[in-house]
Amino acid sequence: MEASTSPGRRPGGSFAEVLVHTSRQREKVRFASGDTSCAAWYYPGSNGGCVVMAGGTSVTKEPASELFAARFHDAGFAVLAFDHRRFGESGGAPRQIVRFDEQVADWHAAIDCAAGLPGVAPDRVAAWGFSLAGGHLFHVAADHPRLACAIAQTPVVDGRALAPHALRSMTPSAVVRLMALGLADALGGLVGRPPLLVPTAGPRGAVASLTTPDAADADRALDPDGRHTAWERTVAARIALRIGGYRPGRHAPRVRCPLLVVVCDQDASALPGPALRAAGRAPRAEVVHLPGTHYAPFLAAHQQAAEAQLDFLQRHLGTARAE
Repeated sequence: MEASTSPGRRPGGSFAEVLVHTSRQREKVRFASGDTSCAAWYYPGSNGGCVVMAGGTSVTKEPASELFAARFHDAGFAVLAFDHRRFGESGGAPRQIVRFDEQVADWHAAIDCAAGLPGVAPDRVAAWGFSLAGGHLFHVAADHPRLACAIAQTPVVDGRALAPHALRSMTPSAVVRLMALGLADALGGLVGRPPLLVPTAGPRGAVASLTTPDAADADRALDPDGRHTAWERTVAARIALRIGGYRPGRHAPRVRCPLLVVVCDQDASALPGPALRAAGRAPRAEVVHLPGTHYAPFLAAHQQAAEAQLDFLQRHLGTARAE
């Protein structure tokens, strides 16, 4: 597959070089973020609006976005689905480490990249994230002045509420082993040792980042056909020590753009309560309740979720064509 380089305009008039690999209905794009670059799929649209998408924790752009990206693209919206740095095809080392500040910065870079892509109106860019990435959007939407709207699906908004619940879903021995691995991983990182990785999800009793009952639905929801063989389902163990202090929902009062919060009423992973409280503090938030657990929007509740999100995008991104 041949590569070509085309310029993309960033807000403010400066230009950034965007590497594009053409492949049927979507194109490979790379954009700068921090001291590295992030990889993305770009689906050119027809109505001038663009939805920037990413998944949570170690979920890469293909399993995270493809189901919803197809619905958005069929409705005329462009889509830019990206990997956070240190994951998937994006740059950054060591690998599989979640650093919240870096991932928030990646979102800002992705939104700026999308605003400069051909056929996209710079003031008609939306953001879509689920789980941990949905939590990031409360921070991103509060700080990004040109974001038109945002969709936070089953978002992780309050680690302080989530962490005790997640620990209760583990066996005592698994908690001790996970915390020991997290501490060893964090200390090893200070002296340049490779990260100690654990599975992103696992059954009760496993030493994994998450062992809630609905965590087991991840593969069925995101990779039912086993196509995403490059998706590495691991994360550096230090996340177990840090997630409790991550509370992006605190930024909700500063979110001035329209915000759709999709809550699953039986979500045992991100928990519906913290998301509802955060939505209540966002001035222009709307809430959609879905039946089911964390991954229901990819499974039995997909049609309801997709229809609600498309309605939201149509109302807040509009249908006018980009110049």
